[in-house]
Amino acid sequence: MFARFIIIALALVGAVGAAHGADFDAQTATQAYLDTVSGEARERSDAYFMGGYWLQLVDVIVALVIAFILLQSRFAKKLRDKMLKSLRWRWAAIMGFFAIYTLAVTVLGFPLSYYEEFMREHAYNLSNQSFMDWITENLKGLALGIIFGAPFALIFYTILRVAKRSWWMWGAGVSIFFLALMLFISPVYIAPIFNDYTPMEEGPLKARILAMADANGVPADNIYVFDTSRQSGRVTANVSGLLGTTRISLGDNLLTEGTDKEVEAVMGHELGHYVLGHSQSMMINFGLVLLAGFAFVNFTYPMVVRTMGKNWGIEGIDDIAGLPLLLALLSVFFLFATPVTNTIIRTNEAQADIFGLNVARAPDGFAAIAMKLASYRKLEPGPWEEIIFYDHPSGYARVAMSMRWKAAQLSIGATDLDPAIAPLAVSNTDE
Repeated sequence: MFARFIIIALALVGAVGAAHGADFDAQTATQAYLDTVSGEARERSDAYFMGGYWLQLVDVIVALVIAFILLQSRFAKKLRDKMLKSLRWRWAAIMGFFAIYTLAVTVLGFPLSYYEEFMREHAYNLSNQSFMDWITENLKGLALGIIFGAPFALIFYTILRVAKRSWWMWGAGVSIFFLALMLFISPVYIAPIFNDYTPMEEGPLKARILAMADANGVPADNIYVFDTSRQSGRVTANVSGLLGTTRISLGDNLLTEGTDKEVEAVMGHELGHYVLGHSQSMMINFGLVLLAGFAFVNFTYPMVVRTMGKNWGIEGIDDIAGLPLLLALLSVFFLFATPVTNTIIRTNEAQADIFGLNVARAPDGFAAIAMKLASYRKLEPGPWEEIIFYDHPSGYARVAMSMRWKAAQLSIGATDLDPAIAPLAVSNTDE
């Protein structure tokens, strides 16, 4: 008798869930979420994001101008000669050249960096940094770029000299290795240089996130909160690291601005990146793109040198004085490869979105956090616009996916979803 009662009760629960699913309209719920960002706020976020399209082109043009200045003025040639004469050893000359070259490019590119990273961010109320904070952070980045970039340049130019015709294949392999090294050391040694990391306060939310991690094989026994509010008001989180350096981290803005369900939705997404092996697949995919980029440089570099090399004082591709030309050609390649690289990232992000919904089971939480990201992301791009310029799914795509997922769950009688955010989660029809 008791078993029969349980069966009847479960059937009633399923019937109620199915009925609720029949009343739920995913398209109406999606539009309701999108309507929460309208008017001036929508225009502002669209203008910010679309302005970034042009800045991608401006960045490349400025990089080409800087490279031309350094080559045409023979600065690169004179610097190479001076390094070889004063340091004597070739390895020291390469590392010394890279350090001074990096400083020169930073100084020449400072006006654009100041506009893009400081003035523009403040104009759209996206930055919390003072000028001194911004300068300090950039100086840290410059120092790290030289510390890690100089040894890489040495190894890379050694490959150029030794491998000759096959340098572009070996160069891509070494680049992937350095990328893996940075992923390994970044959570423990690099990230704390820019932000303070403290253990998350004990409580039900932390316990639920750790339970999600444990259930999906993520080797982490703690969660860290970092003070991203010192830089901006953006919400962010990550599960980063390789092997023994894996760390679950979330920005303090996410905790202060998001509900528990929104936080769980974001962390489910971030756990998805780790479980689905996106760090490894990204290294492979971007390694292949870089391989194509180096092949492009291998083809075009000699053509440019035959025309301008004598005037610039540079010779073969293994000449360190040709570094400005090599990087300029790479920047052109990656500009045209933008749809490819964005699609690689966007595909991984979409996969992590689905994973996060299945783990956190918080479709309304995920849709709500997508609206919080609308302060700096255009919500409804055209199809080609999203393919070319978006490295994440658009806000519309994410909300629509969340509501379709919710509708499917309700149709099979699911009762463990996050609470609906009335009146967004129900159909506005009279049926």
